[in-house]
Amino acid sequence: MSAGIVATVFVLVAVAELPDKTMIATLVMGSRSRPVLVWLGAAAAFLLHVGLAVGAGRAIELLPHEALEIVVTSLFFVGAVLLLVVPERRERARGEIEADQARPVPTRPWKIVGTAFVVILVGEFGDLTQLLVVNLVGKYHDPWAVFIGAYAGLITASAVGAFGGRALLRVLPLEWIRRAGGLALLGFAAYGIYALVT
Repeated sequence: MSAGIVATVFVLVAVAELPDKTMIATLVMGSRSRPVLVWLGAAAAFLLHVGLAVGAGRAIELLPHEALEIVVTSLFFVGAVLLLVVPERRERARGEIEADQARPVPTRPWKIVGTAFVVILVGEFGDLTQLLVVNLVGKYHDPWAVFIGAYAGLITASAVGAFGGRALLRVLPLEWIRRAGGLALLGFAAYGIYALVT
C-alpha cells in the first residue's frame, strides 16, 4: 500500500466533497443538531459508500488496459466538468433540500445519527465523489490505499461541514473550492489523454 496514493486520494476526494450537496446537507444538519452525532451518521454512510465504490473500481479493472484508461480519463473529465460548470447555487440548494427532508429535527442521539446516515446514504449514491473513488481504484490499482484515502477525505470533509462549515464558507467561498477540485480533475484528465496518445 502506497502512502503517496493515500495522500493523493485524500486530497482529491476531500476537495471534491467540500462543495458537494452532501457536505451542504451535513452543514445544515450540524447547525440544527449536535454536530458530533451528525458526523457519526455521515461517517457510517460514507464507509458503506467507499466500500461499494472500491468494489466497483475493482470490477472496472477487469477491462483491457486501453479501455480502462479511456474509462478512467473520461470519468475524470466528467468530474471536472461537473465541478467547473454546474452552478454552485444549484448544489447548495440540493444540499439544503436533502437536509430539510430530515425535518423535524430529531432530539434523541440515535435518531440524529440515523437521520444523518440516511440523508447521506441516499444523497451520495452515484455522486461525483463515489464515481471518483471508482475511477481512482482503476487508475492506481491499489484498492486499500484508495479506500483509506477516500474514507479519510470524506470523513474530514463531513467533519468540516458538521463542526465548522458555516465559518469555513465565510472565509472560503464554495465556488472557489469547486473550481480548485474541477481544475485538479481536469489535470488528471489531461494527463490521461496524454498517456493514451503517446
